[in-house]
Amino acid sequence: MEFLTNLSQKQKNALRLFLLDFVSEERKAHFDFIIPQRTRHLTVVLEDIYQSQNASAVLRTCESLGVQNIHVIEDKHEYTLNPKVTIGCAKWIHVHKHQKPEATTKSCLTELKNKGYQLVATTPHENDVNITELDVTKPIALMLGTEKHGLTDTALEMADAYLKIPMFGFSESFNISVSAAICIQEIMNKLRNSNIDWQLSLEEQLDLELEWCYNTIKRPDLLVKKFLSNDS
Repeated sequence: MEFLTNLSQKQKNALRLFLLDFVSEERKAHFDFIIPQRTRHLTVVLEDIYQSQNASAVLRTCESLGVQNIHVIEDKHEYTLNPKVTIGCAKWIHVHKHQKPEATTKSCLTELKNKGYQLVATTPHENDVNITELDVTKPIALMLGTEKHGLTDTALEMADAYLKIPMFGFSESFNISVSAAICIQEIMNKLRNSNIDWQLSLEEQLDLELEWCYNTIKRPDLLVKKFLSNDS
């Protein structure tokens, strides 16, 4: 929806109210409940995840638990989704792809650091911290690597913290989608039980509702065209 970038905040709010008239009351109630639970305080970074079932499961977990932004690094492997697993969840979140030659792991992580995120690597490490002890006061970019090799050396070297999940069996690690679910659930529980300002700003919430209206309505392009022609 690139056309939104050309609209003023006043125009976007007017368009949102216009489109809401074409949304069912049940869906509006869902918007009212879900949007205040969305966050960008936590974002998830997936580095070269190549198994579509795992990639799709992580995406669905992010959407279900309120993580709005997911960054996907495609240095070696294309990130593919399994629609039977995602069940349409991708249209409710923002997936930012970082692809060569323009973007790499380093450029993606540098961008996130510049935005104030602490880079947290999910990997066994001698200086690691237990998931239950992770400091969530600063925005978190939770990094997960490939199923076989984990995060790359570049990601590990740029990490600000190393995270471990307590395990009590013979297995040395969890499946990537399970690791993501455990970590995201724990972090979101901490945020929701804290005084941290983790929710989207009011303007972000209104913009998100506008996007979701667009993604809900049949042939929204025609309605937007009608609105813009009347607004000009």
